[in-house]
Amino acid sequence: MQDMIPFASVRPIQSLDLLSQREMASLVAVDQEVYQLFRRCALAVLNTGGDSDDAQEIYTRYQDFELRVVPESRGLKLELYNAPTQAFVDGKMIQGIRGHLFAALRDVVFIHHKLVEQQRFDLDSGAGISDAVFRILRNADIVRSNVQPHLVVCWGGHSISRVEYEYTKEVGYQLGLRGLDIATGCGPGAMKGPMKGAAIGHAKQFNEKPRYVGISEPGIIAAESPNPLVNELVILPDIEKRLEAFVRLAHGIIIFPGGVGTAEEILYLLGVKMQSGNEERPLPVIMAAPETSADYFRQIDRFLRNTLGEEVSSHYEILTGDPAEVARTMKKQVKAVRRNRIKHSESFSYNWGLSIPEQFQWPFEPSHENMAALALHRDQPLSNLAAQLRCAFSGIVAGNVKDFGTRAVAANGPFQLSGEPDLVASLGELLAEFVASGRMKLDAKNYVPCFELAG
Repeated sequence: MQDMIPFASVRPIQSLDLLSQREMASLVAVDQEVYQLFRRCALAVLNTGGDSDDAQEIYTRYQDFELRVVPESRGLKLELYNAPTQAFVDGKMIQGIRGHLFAALRDVVFIHHKLVEQQRFDLDSGAGISDAVFRILRNADIVRSNVQPHLVVCWGGHSISRVEYEYTKEVGYQLGLRGLDIATGCGPGAMKGPMKGAAIGHAKQFNEKPRYVGISEPGIIAAESPNPLVNELVILPDIEKRLEAFVRLAHGIIIFPGGVGTAEEILYLLGVKMQSGNEERPLPVIMAAPETSADYFRQIDRFLRNTLGEEVSSHYEILTGDPAEVARTMKKQVKAVRRNRIKHSESFSYNWGLSIPEQFQWPFEPSHENMAALALHRDQPLSNLAAQLRCAFSGIVAGNVKDFGTRAVAANGPFQLSGEPDLVASLGELLAEFVASGRMKLDAKNYVPCFELAG
């Protein structure tokens, strides 16, 4: 086909840690789960620059894509068949995509052998999960002992307006001028803009080693393929560990307008920040939008106050317009984080002291049964309610763009959500606004809701 390269052979750009014979064997055997997982992640990486956020559509379009891991005495090479054309220039794979491809290989193999075969990860306790996240990040060289605190996590939607995208880029530029690095979910839209802007800011300041960290997970990477600015990619096993990686790596978080995925991130973050004991662990949060999108965060703020109470507003700051002011404010607060870490003799690179409730760490499977069973009522601790709302948004993300979620909705109809009437009404108002403003999917005109609400 015209949009596919029939055959290509590639080796790592840099020396990939040597794989054992057993590790390579698991990737050579096409009937094993680890191979299929790597194939999906590899296809997502090779589809960088694609115009679809529908995982099933991508898998169908490239259903003939295959790869082989070929063991060699000096390491390995990958043979690719029917790979997306956009990953190549004049028949040669783009260097950045090539790096991402082997980063995916590294993470899939490491996680599989430590978790499944060697059972070296303890995922039955919160402390064990945090340790596993750290070790995955360390193996990917994301956690480093020799860096100062200046990593700003930027969250926001992949389906945003051009004005919002340009705003994220300008904020990124101002952050780059001030020496701040960027981490995002690695996809397009508000995940790409800050990196693109920061790249110009870093270049103007002659910063030769800027960091653009992309953090993903297998279920979402096909819908949000790594953007070309990412120079450090890591793939966590699931959304919960991905979210934990964000908050433990971050020295500050900026949230731009987005959809249900961004709402999920906000509920996770605020549920963590509201946890008792975390008030001594500063993690600055700024919600930022251009003046034309000021209503977006007014709606988010109203929803949060209606569901989690007025006190929730003390955990974030809303700034509209003036990208330089956003960057100045974040720079000042990151300096405060540094002082706090020094005062308490804590790591700059991984926020071990942050307390994350276990209900935010256990993987949530967004099945129809589990979505219907969510406890959407106020007769519970606020952190529990935040966790339940986070799961509701997570399920809608799955129904919108994740392969298993879209197939489940196609087979069984929309997810059903019910609970306390005024709480569900507040949720419905926010979701209706997301639909009306085209924030659910890239193909907003043809969007069919994957959920139904009942008070």
